[in-house]
Order: sequence, then C-alpha cells, then structure tokens
Amino acid sequence: MVSILLDARAVAETVTDPELPMLTLADLGVLREVTESEGAVVVTITPTYTGCPAMDTMRDDLVRELHAAGYHDVDVRTVLHPAWSTDWITDAGRRKLAEAGIAPPGSAPKRAAGPIPLTLGPPVRRVRCPRCDSPDTDEISRFSATACKALRRCRACSEPFEHFKEF
Repeated sequence: MVSILLDARAVAETVTDPELPMLTLADLGVLREVTESEGAVVVTITPTYTGCPAMDTMRDDLVRELHAAGYHDVDVRTVLHPAWSTDWITDAGRRKLAEAGIAPPGSAPKRAAGPIPLTLGPPVRRVRCPRCDSPDTDEISRFSATACKALRRCRACSEPFEHFKEF
C-alpha cells in the first residue's frame, strides 16, 4: 500500500508551470517539499525569481489538484532561501525545453562571496540553437515572453528561438 505522503507528492509533481506548460513544477525544480501530517498537506515551493508573477497560479494549481485528489487541508508555502537556480531544472526538464524549441540553460553562474567585478559590454554567451544545434546564435532581446527567457536568433538556420536564462 502506498502512503498518503507519496500520493500527495505524486499529485504535486503533475502540476505544470503556467508559463512553461511543457514542464512540471518538479521538472523546473521549484517544487521543494511535500509533507503530510494528520490529514494536512504542506507543499513548499521556491520562485524562479523574487516577484515571479506565476507564483499565485502555481499555488492555486497545486491546491486545486490536491483538493481534486481528496486532500482537503492544503497549505502551499513559499521559501526564498536558498534562492532557486537553473541548476535545479531536471535533465528531463532540460530535454522537454529543447523539444519545445527553447534552448535550455547552461550551468548557473557561480555567486561570488566577495565583491562582484564590473564587466562592461554585453556578456559573451554561446547558446546552441535547439533546432539545428548550431552554436552560432545572437541575442536579439534580453527578455522574451517571460523574464526568465531571452530571445535569440540562429545565424545558421535563421530561426528565432527562446533561451531559458541561467540564474
């Protein structure tokens, strides 16, 4: 017999991101913890960045799905520490992004403990085209449909594509 805790987590793991519906919250790495005690379910999530406008929808979707699965007492909590990182996106999530035509992020930049050096000029970043795999791409706009993505163009196949930025 499967415990209720595992069932609650399994339900929470099916909820998709409202801005990236090809990814579940688990794929994205924002689903941190699901616990059950005395019939109450507590779900802990971390936003991709502070002020993410999708958080309310994520919370509502988690509550709705857990209620539909028979859990009546559901509390969704947001934690900001440690800060979410694109390193938390699962391998399956990265594959799903690429399959949807969105270049997955590379490794997140390491956060320095001391002063951060000032770098002038645009960052040099090689992002492979998710359509033809060419590394010869340009950033068209630092922001795309969401703040988490940039708009790029491939010089090899001339196709525009989105890139999930590293955090």
